[in-house]
Order: sequence, then C-alpha cells, then structure tokens
Amino acid sequence: ILTARLAKACPINPRQSGFIRSADCSENLKLLQLLIRNAKREHQPLGVVFVDLAKAFDTTSHSHIILALKQKGVDSHL
Repeated sequence: ILTARLAKACPINPRQSGFIRSADCSENLKLLQLLIRNAKREHQPLGVVFVDLAKAFDTTSHSHIILALKQKGVDSHL
C-alpha cells in the first residue's frame, strides 16, 4: 500500500535502477553498450560516470525527506 501511494505521488523515472526490484543489472549494461556503440559509430566522444551514493538515505535529513513528500502531496499519516 505504501509503495503504491508513494509511486503515485512521486513517480520514478524509468531509468532509475537503484532501490527498485529488478532481476539484474543487464538492462543497464545493454543501455551502456548501446551508447558506446552509437558514440563509436558517430565518432563522438562519450563520457560515463558511475555514482554510488552509499548510505544516501541514512545521511539525508529525515525532516527534509518528510518536507519533500509533503510538497509532493503525500499524506503525512502514511
């Protein structure tokens, strides 16, 4: 129930891959391979950055998270 309510108020970008259920990371690898192939074919430079935000939720102020959810219209009594 909670997930459905949050998904409605705060839709997840289809490119989001962290913190969601997924069989594996193959979709991200396929996308990366496609980008590399296209850049090579078009003789264009390609920059790739991998970011790992370890403990991102733990280090974010919970009051800021609650405020952001309220701004999105999420009921504070979830």
